[in-house]
Amino acid sequence: MKYLQFSNSDKIPALGLGTWKSAKGEVYNAVRTAIKLGYRHIDCAHVYGNEKEIGEAFSDAFKAGDVKREELWVTSKLWNNTHRKEQVEPAIKTTLKNLQLDYLDLYLIHWPVVLQDHAMYPETKDDLVSLSVTPLEETWFGMIDIKKAGLARHIGVSNFSESKIEHILDKTGILPEMNQVEMHPFLQQHGLKEYCDNRNILMTAYSPLGSADRPANRVDADEPKLFKNEIIKAIAKEQKCSEAQVMLAWAVCRETVVIPKSVNPDRLKQNLEAADIDLNTEQMNALEQINMDYRFIKGDFWCIEGSDYTLESLWG
Repeated sequence: MKYLQFSNSDKIPALGLGTWKSAKGEVYNAVRTAIKLGYRHIDCAHVYGNEKEIGEAFSDAFKAGDVKREELWVTSKLWNNTHRKEQVEPAIKTTLKNLQLDYLDLYLIHWPVVLQDHAMYPETKDDLVSLSVTPLEETWFGMIDIKKAGLARHIGVSNFSESKIEHILDKTGILPEMNQVEMHPFLQQHGLKEYCDNRNILMTAYSPLGSADRPANRVDADEPKLFKNEIIKAIAKEQKCSEAQVMLAWAVCRETVVIPKSVNPDRLKQNLEAADIDLNTEQMNALEQINMDYRFIKGDFWCIEGSDYTLESLWG
């Protein structure tokens, strides 16, 4: 397994298990199996609704001697309806209780979007709260406090643009240590990655295989297909591996963390093995040419007419 290193020398495994869309009744077995296979990085979030089951898997894995707590990297995320400063600590404590842990290795602001306390997703513009009312720096101050309290060893953000990171830095003087964003060969995020590299912010790639199993109402009929790309297929043939393994190896070889999701034992094993595939310079250069800045997770579900949230303000 390859690792990326934080400024304090803590090391995060470059490939982890994503748990978004992993159903109750399946995620327990997926986490137990993953740990037995050698996964040491599990990516969670409160909004996924499965952290209690993941916590049971952690507890049983520790009791069985499959892994020690200090050997496991656990990430989770603050949801959008708990962005006020005083809400951040109770939110992470809920996640820690569900996961049956004393601390997180990494805690992220899930989206630069604020919801009313009662809302999990916005149905009308009134479910959204303007960033002028609850600004990102207020949330970030709350994140800084939970790190000082030892509840999270590292803090970061997710789905943040360069301008939003600069905003919280300007207001608080503290940079995030991680930015988790959609990233794959069709959305290579060159500008954002260069910025994060220059700022010593690590990056995690979510939806690294194109998120084909996302809700049907978020799938465009004519969207490009990563698995049908001829360059990816050719490299898979050269490397004697699968197309999925090429995409995951690409993410690791460019020094980003990647968190593919699966509940299938064979797929879990193949995904983990991808972290040790070294793509050569020619293959990496070929993959760089297929970037099309195409987002599968567009974020338009936040952009309700009459609210402050637009795609331009979200990603710009």
